[in-house]
Amino acid sequence: MRIFSALLALMLAPAVSASGPVSEFALDNGMKILVKEDRRAPIAVTQVWYKVGSSYEPQGVTGVSHVLEHMMFKGTETLGPNEFSHIISENGGEENAFTGRDYTAYFQTLASDRLDVAFRLEADRMQNLKLDPAEFAKEVEVVMEERRLRTEDKPTSLTFEKFNAVAYRALPYRQPVIGWMSDLEQMTAEDLAAWYERWYSPANATLVVVGDVDPQEILRMAEETFGKVPARPVMPVKGASEPAQRGTARIRVKVPAKQPYLLMGYKVPTVATAEEAWEPYALDVLAAVLDGGSSSRLDRELERGTRIAASADASYDAFTRLSGMLVLDGIPSEGRSVEELEASLKAQVQRLRDEPVSDAELNRVVRQTVASKVFEQDSVFYQAMQVGLLETVGLDWRLADAYVDNLKAVTPEQIRAVAEKYLTDENLTVGILDPQPMDETVAARASTEVPNARH
Repeated sequence: MRIFSALLALMLAPAVSASGPVSEFALDNGMKILVKEDRRAPIAVTQVWYKVGSSYEPQGVTGVSHVLEHMMFKGTETLGPNEFSHIISENGGEENAFTGRDYTAYFQTLASDRLDVAFRLEADRMQNLKLDPAEFAKEVEVVMEERRLRTEDKPTSLTFEKFNAVAYRALPYRQPVIGWMSDLEQMTAEDLAAWYERWYSPANATLVVVGDVDPQEILRMAEETFGKVPARPVMPVKGASEPAQRGTARIRVKVPAKQPYLLMGYKVPTVATAEEAWEPYALDVLAAVLDGGSSSRLDRELERGTRIAASADASYDAFTRLSGMLVLDGIPSEGRSVEELEASLKAQVQRLRDEPVSDAELNRVVRQTVASKVFEQDSVFYQAMQVGLLETVGLDWRLADAYVDNLKAVTPEQIRAVAEKYLTDENLTVGILDPQPMDETVAARASTEVPNARH
């Protein structure tokens, strides 16, 4: 979609004026509170972010953060299983949760005059969670079935999981958020209790509220609910870094599938780990040059041009706790091979190393990226996600406001510089899905959705 500067300026004005600045508070027990006013509708989203996810998990208990997320809906000392969700629904709200590599978060969207309900319930399960062994036994079976259907029976997901396990030598991003099946099979309610006790404390949590609210009133409500949760110390987390790879790593995954699939991952820094502050933003723009809409290079040249790829994508996340990867992936077109697709993707990378992106292409990519960020501001949920995620991965939430300016400051030479520095064969991991014949049972399971999954 082509967005012109004049139209973009008109769009930016109402987006900025519709919401106010972020107010920051801290309770005596160490819990942080971030509040952003957005008066366009009489609703608000409340999110509680815990600084713990799969990258915190030691070997042997992978998946414990995700299973604990499920169990947070199974009752407290005063509430029965799923009663939390029923109360939110009775008050006209919606709720759910999600677990990532660096965080676990719980959210509710309610009329702004009903937020006290969410505060009371979240404060209760922050300190009074009941980990009933019978409920745990049922829920861990749900998670194992979720793993079977979403990973083990989905060839591309399984390939991506094994690709990560090979690409990361030291960083805990090598283990899946849902956990390894062997760890899930051996997990106990005691494992969850220890994890809950260690990480679910006010000092390890951030409350984010965005919507039709008054920051001082939110602070008062938080003091009356979360403020009464006893303080507990949080053990500091040691840093981690990835050793130099020193050569291309390859993995070939042979599973029943309909078509081959290719993954190419280059180790790159993030905002938290970059040597130069501008590098992650140059990588962000580089990824958009490759895969930023119908006029991007992969779509224009590999899908519609040479038709080597049935699909081709590029992805990069600048805002993670540890370093990450810039990943290219794709499916070759009928009659074309994975090797041809890999060569074509490498040619695109080499072009970025050899030739500066033109000013016209750079301006187009930045305009599109800025426009997407403006559209996202229409969502109070996304606004809360922005500040909550940044705070939880150890970055300044104010980076959300500086993101657009940082993208606009990227130059063609900076894009070429990060390509030359990081997108090298010595820094590359390649994963290939080698499709094997599928029988009817496998095909049927691969198309089945997970029942009652909380995501």
